[in-house]
Amino acid sequence: MKNISTILSIIAIILAGVLFYLHYSNKGDLKKYTLEVEKSNHNNFRIAYFDIDTLQAHYTYFKDAFGSVKAKESSMNAELSNLTTTYQRRIRELQEKGASMSQKEGEEAQKEFNRMQQNYAERKATLEQDLQRQQIELMSEVRKSVEEYLKEYNKAKGYAFILSYEPGVMMYYRDSLYDITKDLVKGLNEQYKSKKKP
Repeated sequence: MKNISTILSIIAIILAGVLFYLHYSNKGDLKKYTLEVEKSNHNNFRIAYFDIDTLQAHYTYFKDAFGSVKAKESSMNAELSNLTTTYQRRIRELQEKGASMSQKEGEEAQKEFNRMQQNYAERKATLEQDLQRQQIELMSEVRKSVEEYLKEYNKAKGYAFILSYEPGVMMYYRDSLYDITKDLVKGLNEQYKSKKKP
């Protein structure tokens, strides 16, 4: 019985030695494998950016959308200017009659003046809301077209992130090697041109 415990102790020591050897002899291979995985993951993690100002300056759809908003704004300003001219003319007429008006006519003129001010303010607010709604819708469509194009573009390029760069907004350094603005503008313009054709 004494021999069995001695034999079991020797076997346990030999097994511990074998396990110790196997554990530390494969450690180099494990480190090598881990380092290779980290390198391959690091090489696959790519970031690109595009310059939003350049995109806005050269993307035809953006320029067309912006032109549409500017045209609507000009139309709004012309309508408000015409309304102002009409109301000013009416106010001059009322002022010219002012000395010969009765008290009741004066009160009616004051009510008419207040209605003109209210109508002008309401019309201006309505036009400004319409303009703002159109701006939001158009910018949303432009953003959507950029995002959709980038999804397709990135299938071939394999970037982990594509950021937009705008001067003064939380990007302190950028390497021009990762600038995809030219590709983006070219591709978006080609896509817009093909969609624009009847």
